[in-house]
Amino acid sequence: MTTDTGIALVERDEEGVDKAFRKDVLAGLGQAPKAIPARWFYDEEGSRLFERITQVGEYYPTRAETEILGSRGGDFAELIGPGRAVVEFGSGSSVKTPLLLEAIDPAAYVPLDISGDFLRESAAALGAKFPGLPVHPVEADFMRRVSLPDAVAALPKLGFFPGSTIGNMVPRTAVDLLRSMRATLGADEGASPLLLIGMDLVKDSGVLESAYDDAEGVTAAFNVNLLTRINRELGGTIPADAFAHEARWNDDLARIEMHLVATRDVAFEVSGERFTMQRGETIHTENSHKFTPRTASLLLLAGGWTPLERWTDAKDQFSVLLARATDQREAP
Repeated sequence: MTTDTGIALVERDEEGVDKAFRKDVLAGLGQAPKAIPARWFYDEEGSRLFERITQVGEYYPTRAETEILGSRGGDFAELIGPGRAVVEFGSGSSVKTPLLLEAIDPAAYVPLDISGDFLRESAAALGAKFPGLPVHPVEADFMRRVSLPDAVAALPKLGFFPGSTIGNMVPRTAVDLLRSMRATLGADEGASPLLLIGMDLVKDSGVLESAYDDAEGVTAAFNVNLLTRINRELGGTIPADAFAHEARWNDDLARIEMHLVATRDVAFEVSGERFTMQRGETIHTENSHKFTPRTASLLLLAGGWTPLERWTDAKDQFSVLLARATDQREAP
């Protein structure tokens, strides 16, 4: 294994707190309705809870995407080719990422994640599975352009963004992210950057709501853990036991919404600022947009990527798309 120590690009204050985390939480709690971006779920405990979510019976996306990645290795090898640096936006999955790495014979692996401890653990695990593969973890907020390690600068790139994480963003933010991915991956002579991305599909609302409100309560714990993180890192006094997890399907916007619902009137502080909530008021913590083939392609095109190929699982529940960076054009 050849793993470097990682590059830390997260800006922290004198107390060691991620400045963007504090800013987003205070702004989100101060607005009406209250909302906090889903990316802040993923402290070390949140990342571990999400790994558990992927294993519960109701949560189909991981199984469906793993089926695609496991069965289409030959297609990936043909269309992507060997020798690329795989840049994964998020810490590598212990199941999905190896399937891709085995299929395409990459030259390097670069996981990007904002959760430093979980990033280094997953990078070490992937490095152990692929001795000799250079692994370069980068602690960074991949919502913005990231400077990649010098060791991979000259290599052609493949961006990897599994799990339909793109669906967590409203369309404007999703387009901005796709454009920043394009900037991160850069332009390589003779080999335009590619992007392999998972995108969940529209389906029965009952299936969707169950997937985000499992009987074991793992998703509920994942949602409430955000409050625990705020209390720990931002000096919060939020009574976590006064909030209940709720998942609801918004048909007009084609998305599952996750909320933390106040079960009683509450008052609390975060970073010295005081907030109040009435019973029934919610903190909107996550969107998970679902796509049709047409809306998936349109989103990619808006973000600067031209779809090349699309695969689905046997039940047509989930899709994986391969796209190439779109050349700049001044007219259609």
